[in-house]
Amino acid sequence: MGIAFIFPGQGSQYAGMGRAFYEKFTLAREVFQRANETLGFDLTKLIFEGGGELNKTVNTQPAILTVSFAIYTVLKELYPELKPMLVAGHSLGEYTALLSAGVLEFEDALKLVRYRAQYMQSAVPEGEGGMAAVIGISPEEVAKLCQEVEGVVEPVNFNSPIQTVVAGQAKAVKDLVRLAKSRKIKAIPLKVSVPSHSSLMRVAGEKFKEKLKEVSFKDAQTPVVQNYTAQAHTKAQEIKENLYLQLFNPVRWVESVEFMHSQGVDTFIEIGPKNVLTKLVTQILPSVKAFNVERVEDLEKLKEV
Repeated sequence: MGIAFIFPGQGSQYAGMGRAFYEKFTLAREVFQRANETLGFDLTKLIFEGGGELNKTVNTQPAILTVSFAIYTVLKELYPELKPMLVAGHSLGEYTALLSAGVLEFEDALKLVRYRAQYMQSAVPEGEGGMAAVIGISPEEVAKLCQEVEGVVEPVNFNSPIQTVVAGQAKAVKDLVRLAKSRKIKAIPLKVSVPSHSSLMRVAGEKFKEKLKEVSFKDAQTPVVQNYTAQAHTKAQEIKENLYLQLFNPVRWVESVEFMHSQGVDTFIEIGPKNVLTKLVTQILPSVKAFNVERVEDLEKLKEV
């Protein structure tokens, strides 16, 4: 049996996430406290109280990273024998995967995702970018729809065989949603103004590349399947380069999950808030075992692995 740990990205946040781990486990509490100290403000309070501030990209990214890593830290302590063959994360979640593989220090990862969020937010003026999920048709059909619309709109998250997220200029995204609906295709605008992973993020990528140079990366102790290549990487320099490229290229989640399965993974454990990736995995590979660990009681599931 092969196990993969997978970590969620932006969109999985909610007020109070991780609170039970914070209250029950000293190890988790220490992760939250380290985040507060590193960022210079009370991120824990923001996570537990929620509100509009939590949904701002610059706060969301370090918040999800902190909660996911806190849960992972507890899981690792309680189940040291549970060793994944591979690890992966969806977009932002790739940073938690890198923490689990020993590539980055927590403080460095926190700073990086905060810069990443700032550069993404400033790359496109507020209100001028958008994203939408197109559901029920193949990625190839979504790509053809994008070509029918004027302006920049591109497939950016290949989430499952029947769910592809597009991103680009706000007007182009709206036009694509309208076009899809006119053809009885389900298309849902997402509540974000940052067109993540689109070519519009290239300017953010160039700024972020400079920040990546300032951080020490180690070779991965567990191979990390990265969004940009949908392949496993262990070399520090390759991992760093792929993080830069990830910012303005699509998240190849379907291929990533299929690759992990081809390497012998038959159990996917999602660590962090919500169960978005668990649902996607079961859409991609209905025959595998997939479950999430986001609440303290979810730790019981690991006894059956």
